Amino acid sequence: MAELLSIKERVAKALERVRPYLQSDGGDIDLLDVTEDMTVKVKLTGACHGCPYSMQTLKAGVEQAIMKEVPEIKRVISA
Repeated sequence: MAELLSIKERVAKALERVRPYLQSDGGDIDLLDVTEDMTVKVKLTGACHGCPYSMQTLKAGVEQAIMKEVPEIKRVISA
């Protein structure tokens, strides 16, 4: 479990790097969980929630940023 916590912390740091870009468009992101199978669950909020481009933002922006910083992560999903 200690390893999972350090991964969560690393994911949170990666999200902090992405957050200003989302906030510049009136959106934000919340980290909900990192599961044992290395899936990151996030929630897009503000203008990002319900935006037609939210899945593209999630996959092309958020997921790539997280996986670059934390290569153990297998996928990022919106919950």
